[in-house]
Amino acid sequence: MSTHQTDVTVDARELMCPMPIMAATKAIRRMSDGEVLEVMATDRGALSDIPAWVESNGHELLETSEDGATLHFWIRKVAD
Repeated sequence: MSTHQTDVTVDARELMCPMPIMAATKAIRRMSDGEVLEVMATDRGALSDIPAWVESNGHELLETSEDGATLHFWIRKVAD
């Protein structure tokens, strides 16, 4: 698992696209700049969707990992 301090976790396991992105968007809007969001997903589409969402919103993808069927993404919120 990651060594990044996680401030908020979104459990989007068993949700299909676009729900993991929608859940991450809702969570990151309530976070402060510099905080780290962990998104957990099982939809394999998240492997391309989450990094694309992070880049298009100007945040920083710190790490991606897999634990069995669960994908983990750590994202640092950058100023809106």
